[in-house]
Amino acid sequence: MSRFVVAVSLVAMLAAGSANAQTIGDVLKGPAPKDDPVVAKVDTIEIRRSDIVKTLESLPPQVQQMPMGQVYPVLIERMIDSKLIAKEARKTNLQQDADVKRRVADFEDRVLQEVFLDRSVRAKIDDKALNERYQEFLKSNPPQEEVRARHILVADDKKAKELIEKLKKGEDFAVLAKANSSDGSANDGGDLGFFTKDMMVPEFADAAFLLKQGEFTQEPVKTQFGFHVIKLEQRRMANPPSLEEVKGELTADMTQEKIGEVVSDLRKGVKVETFDIDGKPLGAPKP
Repeated sequence: MSRFVVAVSLVAMLAAGSANAQTIGDVLKGPAPKDDPVVAKVDTIEIRRSDIVKTLESLPPQVQQMPMGQVYPVLIERMIDSKLIAKEARKTNLQQDADVKRRVADFEDRVLQEVFLDRSVRAKIDDKALNERYQEFLKSNPPQEEVRARHILVADDKKAKELIEKLKKGEDFAVLAKANSSDGSANDGGDLGFFTKDMMVPEFADAAFLLKQGEFTQEPVKTQFGFHVIKLEQRRMANPPSLEEVKGELTADMTQEKIGEVVSDLRKGVKVETFDIDGKPLGAPKP
């Protein structure tokens, strides 16, 4: 059954879901019954719970957040249709068709590749390997200084200078930001929260990181967005991300590396020849 057809059928029902219902994700995380119960029969053909679960696992993440009770009736009907179509195709002996055999062989190759690589790589990425990679990550990504700042963004230099004069006379920065800034942070008194130097455009970052706590810029800071008046609120060293926070990224990187190693080993001692789209050796002179 086409994953696209299943996904489209389920997404079309999204609006009618209940927020409190058990989701597909909840089902996938839960324990599977040991007996793998039959959930439908098409004559003598059985559809089991594991068949449903395999299809659910292949659906996009946003679909997996949908209520299971809403999805299940649609999914079971589509799977029944799929079995009926396949049964009818076999009646015509379509499985012996040369094109079908070629496509089945191609699919088998893809499954073999996926399972082989998964099993070859999975054993090499254990907790010890992940922790070692995390320590390497920490060494190459040392803690950075970050600051918390407020700013007022205006369209022209003159307005920015007027605001600086008001600040020098003791007016409140947050109040001025709310009344004058064209930036979305105006509602928060211009508060931008904490950021590292590489998170802002260079002109803004350079000016902000030169300030001491409580200071504001004495001249407008021009960037591509306009003219800024900046006040530094706090300065601190950012905590490094935890292993759990970067585990997915590290696992993905390690997986790609291990796959490369496996393929490289497979190529050793194997004669590989490549040809162009017309079957001629690459580099051969054209007629």
